[in-house]
Amino acid sequence: MKVLFVHQNFPGQFLHLAPALAARGHHCLALTDATNPRASDIPVAKYTHTAQKVDPAQTRLGRNYTTMSDRGVTVARAALQLRDAQGYTPDVIFGHSGWGETLFLKEVWPDAKLIVYAEFYYKGRGADVGFDPEFSPGHFDQVMIAQGRTTHLGQALTHADAGLSPTLWQAGTYPAPLRRMIEVIFDGVDTAVLKPDASASLTLPDGKVLRAGDEVLTFVNRNLEPYRGYHIFMRALPAVLAARPQAQVVIVGGDGVSYGNAPAGKTGWKDTILDEVRDQIDPARVHFLGKVPYAAFVALMQIARAHAYLTYPFVLSWSMVEAMAAGALVIGSRTAPVEEIIRHGDNGLLVDFFNVNAWSETLIAALAHPERYADIRTAARQTVVDTYDLRSICLPRMIAYVESFAP
Repeated sequence: MKVLFVHQNFPGQFLHLAPALAARGHHCLALTDATNPRASDIPVAKYTHTAQKVDPAQTRLGRNYTTMSDRGVTVARAALQLRDAQGYTPDVIFGHSGWGETLFLKEVWPDAKLIVYAEFYYKGRGADVGFDPEFSPGHFDQVMIAQGRTTHLGQALTHADAGLSPTLWQAGTYPAPLRRMIEVIFDGVDTAVLKPDASASLTLPDGKVLRAGDEVLTFVNRNLEPYRGYHIFMRALPAVLAARPQAQVVIVGGDGVSYGNAPAGKTGWKDTILDEVRDQIDPARVHFLGKVPYAAFVALMQIARAHAYLTYPFVLSWSMVEAMAAGALVIGSRTAPVEEIIRHGDNGLLVDFFNVNAWSETLIAALAHPERYADIRTAARQTVVDTYDLRSICLPRMIAYVESFAP
């Protein structure tokens, strides 16, 4: 069958699925933004979208919908070109609903089956909004803004044939009538790549070489920001470094903002939070690597004696599950997305998101007594192998799910 993937940053969540379907003989095509620099083995068609400036005074709570639906119109016009100029008609369309790209595709191809990747449905209460009073106090205006942000997400799923979410908690953010449309299949972790390696090593920018068995504490996110607990982790570090004089801390992540707002007058949170504790930590032992190649990330997870992962009640990071697969001891925040996968004392450790002292104490214990947590590390990897493995579980399920929509 013909499968059209739609994602402004393709391949995105379709990194493994699209090539796997192509290998099974399906004709796969991707429609993506012209500014997307990512390479792909899948044929790609591109659309050019020029975002119009939105006047909040005119659009008010509709400003998010205006932005997303504008992109949806651009994508629909590109789809018309594919249909009318090239005679292209897909059997199945699989697109991410987050940016409005799928909103009007059924108007172009009404007979195609449309699946949307339903990653998260914003909520005024019970999720990220108001969770962290320091950065998101949750006043009523924020509640209404969050609800307003769901407009295009609800429309996208209502006009689709089905949705797919990676975790039960993320699917559960959708209202009950929409939740019934959603299948839950995790994106998958390649446990043949993410696996323990006693010979793993990583050379830091200053020339220092870290090896498996060294006292290494890691923290990884796409960007260093409050949504992912960067502020809590950094505030816990002074006590950790004081108690563990041989510990090396490796922090991976950019200085942009993926979620929430940037600090006033700055592009990111890295230095804003670092400045709070700069005079209490040894810069020779705290290494900021920025964004790193995937191979370096894998090596780092294989080296880590302890890996801290924090998140608001929001989209779960792949990196947490990848760390578990690599055999790292993951110390996670006691928040719903994390608790879906980590069972405290069994396959990881959980700490209250806001309890800085508890974070320090738990990280110190993990670094000081690695032998105590060997069984937990083994169980963490087994959890991923048994439930979230890409090749044996997640990818076959996803392939079968897409193929179930064949005409």
